[in-house]
Order: sequence, then C-alpha cells, then structure tokens
Amino acid sequence: MARFQVCRPLILLGAVMLLAGTGGPLWAAPASIPLQCRRENGPWRACTMLVDQVGQHWWLVIEGDRFEFTHDGTGRMRLRQEGGDWRDVESRWAADTSLCWDGICALGPIPLD
Repeated sequence: MARFQVCRPLILLGAVMLLAGTGGPLWAAPASIPLQCRRENGPWRACTMLVDQVGQHWWLVIEGDRFEFTHDGTGRMRLRQEGGDWRDVESRWAADTSLCWDGICALGPIPLD
C-alpha cells in the first residue's frame, strides 16, 4: 500500500500534463519563434512570435509593439495592440508566402496547429 501512495502524485502529475495537451508542465513560458514581420506593406523587420496555445492564442512583438491574437476555432480571429481594444481580423496568405492579418504580416516558421 505504501508503494502506491508514493507513486500516486506522479500519476496525477502525468494526468495533468496529458490534459494540458502539451506533454509538459502547465506553467511553461510561451514558445518564442523568430520571424520577419511588416505592417501596412512597410519594410520587413525582425520580430518574435510568442505562442501560448498553437492556433488559438499568440502575440507578435514588432519593434517593441505587442499585438495579441486569439482564434476561437470557429473561424473568428481577433487582434488587439497592447492597451487597445479587440477587433475582428481575417487571415490570408500573401503571394510571398507570408501570413497576414489585416495589415500585419509574418514570414517564417509559423506554427499553425
């Protein structure tokens, strides 16, 4: 009996990790992915994508400006610049293979799902 009680916390931790869907701890920091970004057809600049939940919640940090994105799974995407209000946006692939959201484009290894 004592052996089972010693293992039980490890079993519960494994179950929590599986429920998180990541195989890792729930408290992990967002993944950071270096990309190239541009705003309103401006020049390409180094930027960073911070991914909280792939395909559902992420940020783009472009020259110190932080843009937060959410996707609810029904096709509705929303964007807000830090300190601003949420607004609906549409995503599209550009001819140069960048992914754009109403004037903000990113190019590189973008995790989609």
